[in-house]
Amino acid sequence: MKNNRIIFFLFSIIFSFSTFGQIEGVQVETYYISDNDDSTDLIGGKVVAGSTTYRIFVDLKKGSKLKKIYGDPNHALKFSSTEFFYNNVDGQSIAKDFIKGKYGEGTIALDTWLTLGQTSKKQGTKTYFGIPKDQDTDGSFIGGANNDGGSEAIIGGLLKNKTSTIGIPLTKADGMDTMNTIPSSWFSSLFGDDNTIFGSKVQGKSFNSNSYVLSNSGVTGVDPEKNQILVAQLTTKGDLKFELNFEVDIINELGVFETIKYVASDGVLEVGEKYSPFLSFPFICGCLDPNFLEFSTNFACNDNSLCKTPIVIGCTDTMACNFDPKANQMLHNMCCYPGACADRDIAVVCPSERGASFDFDIHPNPSSGSVFLNIESGLNSEIIYQVYNSFGIKVIEKNIGAHTIVVNEEIDLSSLNNGLYHIRVEMNGVSDSKLFIKD
Repeated sequence: MKNNRIIFFLFSIIFSFSTFGQIEGVQVETYYISDNDDSTDLIGGKVVAGSTTYRIFVDLKKGSKLKKIYGDPNHALKFSSTEFFYNNVDGQSIAKDFIKGKYGEGTIALDTWLTLGQTSKKQGTKTYFGIPKDQDTDGSFIGGANNDGGSEAIIGGLLKNKTSTIGIPLTKADGMDTMNTIPSSWFSSLFGDDNTIFGSKVQGKSFNSNSYVLSNSGVTGVDPEKNQILVAQLTTKGDLKFELNFEVDIINELGVFETIKYVASDGVLEVGEKYSPFLSFPFICGCLDPNFLEFSTNFACNDNSLCKTPIVIGCTDTMACNFDPKANQMLHNMCCYPGACADRDIAVVCPSERGASFDFDIHPNPSSGSVFLNIESGLNSEIIYQVYNSFGIKVIEKNIGAHTIVVNEEIDLSSLNNGLYHIRVEMNGVSDSKLFIKD
């Protein structure tokens, strides 16, 4: 019998989430919820009480730059709601066109718009960019005392709702901060009067474009470590949906910028395009645990309740001698056949190949305390061992049950005198014996 009785195989399945590339996530922030005071403002358009203002941030890896949001023939840029989006006549389609002072007039600050980070024109030395409210530590210039009260001159101003569902009130954090590096080369394919949901001429419930482009020279987040970049603000009382497509500049291994396209649908992927599950909202949640069959990288969030079937790796070929009916993940080099067992001892992997015979050994020999019994058999039948002293008197007997493989069955010799012994093992009417010494 070989010294190595059992060969253990360690299989590590490593799933990489690098499929998502530079996009680490998308955050949909509840920026504000309009109240009855806000709905009194009739200048430029009336916001419906109970409307939610959402801000969408894309979370990029450190060092990456967002360069473009777009739609193309294979991947439409989509925003929709079950109710109308709110737009103010004095608002803007692109947030970088706002004059900072306009954010204090009525409900203009709730306007629906797109952007690539920037939220105002440069004024003096300051240009404002979007930042999640929970990262905003420089106060607010929006709402309450900073607001003119709208058409009804509401005392105390508008946009001062403090309901817990909006998190930090706008009067404490406006989600605006400044950066020294300002993107240039802005381009938008919306020309003239914008009659989409981002304009002010009509009300709409959806935007769906296979040609729209908003681009600039590339922008990072206000906090370069977190690198969260604002791309849209949307106000509606309805249920929000969107599909986004981005161009992102990364620094490759050669130290130069490379542009990668990330899209919300994987039906058609051209060269240079990568699918990201984060770019569709509502996010689709599923099993992100690679130890379950339901695992997929095509989920944007985890739902443990959908991880139902643990992966059992083994040989699922019924023609193999070590076919495992419990296995659900096939690993071909685990399967053993007569003459082909990947350099393993087939008699160990498949004891049935031994037929009705068996083999055993004991170790250590000599021993001063215990010996250990190892058995390999071709039959799953009852095993009985007996220990005899040099006078042929039986001193130990045990039935260890039915097995095909026994590993390190301990036999305690502490009650025996030093001397020569032999052990007899019997299975299915067949027996064998060996000598050992207790010293």
